[in-house]
Amino acid sequence: MTTNLQSKATLQGGVQMPWFGLGVFQVEEGSELIAAVKSAIKHGYRSIDTAAIYGNESGVGQAIREALSENNLQREDLFITSKVWNSDLGYDETLAAYEASLSKLGLEYLDLYLIHWPVAGKYKEAWRALETLYKAGRVKAIGVSNFQIHHLEDLFADAEIKPMVNQVEFHPYLTQKELLSFTREHGIQLEAWAPLMQGGLLGQPLLEELAAKYGKSVPQVILRWDLQHGVITIPKSTKEHRIIENASVFDFELTSEEMDRIDALNQDRRVGPDPDNFDF
Repeated sequence: MTTNLQSKATLQGGVQMPWFGLGVFQVEEGSELIAAVKSAIKHGYRSIDTAAIYGNESGVGQAIREALSENNLQREDLFITSKVWNSDLGYDETLAAYEASLSKLGLEYLDLYLIHWPVAGKYKEAWRALETLYKAGRVKAIGVSNFQIHHLEDLFADAEIKPMVNQVEFHPYLTQKELLSFTREHGIQLEAWAPLMQGGLLGQPLLEELAAKYGKSVPQVILRWDLQHGVITIPKSTKEHRIIENASVFDFELTSEEMDRIDALNQDRRVGPDPDNFDF
């Protein structure tokens, strides 16, 4: 079970990935980004999640270099994720995109590389490229993002290696129970993006009730719910006090009844695009 900020899940293939990390979606290049990543690492975070389309890999890389030096850490102490964008899906294109991401980040390898969206007719060739990178030891783990069950089943038909991670929108209004069950069955680690529904759950009465009971914030209750479901979570914040607060979720535990009550909030409501109906 997750007992602290450095607790790790073991992925297929044996790589260990922190249960908790920092996401940097919609954080532009610049001092705010660098400060957020450095602050997270200073306060014990070891996992940072970015993507080519975020346009901030260079800043993330700079922050990593400075944080390693300032906190007396080694590259191997961190777990860095990036993702290949839709316009770069394809065997050669994906290989090139990986090198471009490494160059911007200033890293020799990534711990996890994901296909960002399941673009029809393109993700299988991209997956073949990820398998090539993995077999060559260029990346520690490979996975997908925003894949539904049918996308995964389609990928399995030709894949030599199953995705190790599936990063999807996951929060109390979108509990993805069937997908969670399917990924568990196939040894794929589910990871939550937008775990806090981009602030859309802050006034939710049940979550407020539980937050009051435990002397915690609503975000802390949600992030604890993620972890108790065995879901890796990467909340985004640029404010130091919020980065610290988000990670203070290892000193309380929701009961099974409370977990069920939160599960029952599900409305299949998304804040992001529908993986079965997107046009980018």
